[in-house]
Amino acid sequence: MKKKIYIAGCGGMLGEGFYKVFKEEFDLKCTDKDVNDTWLSFLDFRDFEAYKKDVFDFKPDYLFHLGAHTSLEYCDTNIDDAYLTNTIAVENAVHISNALNIPLLYISTAGIFDGTKDTFDDWDIPNPLGHYARSKWAGEVYVQQNKTQHLICRAGWMMGGGPKKDKKFIQKLMQQLKDGKKELFVVNDKLGTPTLTYDFARNVKLLLQNEVWGLYNMVCGGITGRLEVATELVKLLGKENEIKITPVDSDFWAKEYFSQRPPSERLINKKLDLRQLNSMRDWKICLEEYIQDYYQGYLD
Repeated sequence: MKKKIYIAGCGGMLGEGFYKVFKEEFDLKCTDKDVNDTWLSFLDFRDFEAYKKDVFDFKPDYLFHLGAHTSLEYCDTNIDDAYLTNTIAVENAVHISNALNIPLLYISTAGIFDGTKDTFDDWDIPNPLGHYARSKWAGEVYVQQNKTQHLICRAGWMMGGGPKKDKKFIQKLMQQLKDGKKELFVVNDKLGTPTLTYDFARNVKLLLQNEVWGLYNMVCGGITGRLEVATELVKLLGKENEIKITPVDSDFWAKEYFSQRPPSERLINKKLDLRQLNSMRDWKICLEEYIQDYYQGYLD
């Protein structure tokens, strides 16, 4: 008998990664309010009673709570919905998993730090700057205080899912190139760590197999910044002689991206390293694999 996992908020780029990594070895029920794949069914996890009933009916061995509003600008302009989705729904997941006495996975973010240091390990104290970061940090705190068997895994700059599901940095750059842009204006004052969804899901599986519950930074290897990632992307596409990358500071994009962001979101996987359970690869290797897997012919 396969063990069962209920995955809530599974319709995005990270959800696709989890589905692909876990589907062979586990019996999955994947839900989201956006049913954009055949393996998804509808659930809005902000509806506590509906969430509880759906999980109880499936009788899973694990509950994975993936979904969140991840746009900083959305969260800062829709504050109540940000906390309903990113915090209250996580409390719902804690109540449900406690009632069933099963482990809970919660996904957090490098964005909970204020960026006053160059890098942050698992034991650095978060200091969230905006409502997105604050709502995610509040979820962390609640899980830690109210759930014994939990995994909290902090992701960095997410990449995965391709044009259909990627709403983050790589897809935004790829869309500009597809639209015929010959110059990319990329910030040079934002540092962080890319995180491939598939590596992330595989490392979660490793922790699950070893039952080492707790809080973990979980990002790709190699500390970097937006400018270097964009430069590497253009190089991988073989377009370094066609595309000009112009470094700008964050003020250049202040109208579109008005929410406060930490200057550094670089995470160090210290706990994974100490437990010898760090399977995250270098970000450059992951970026190359991601482009090969999802963007063949995209710019043709």
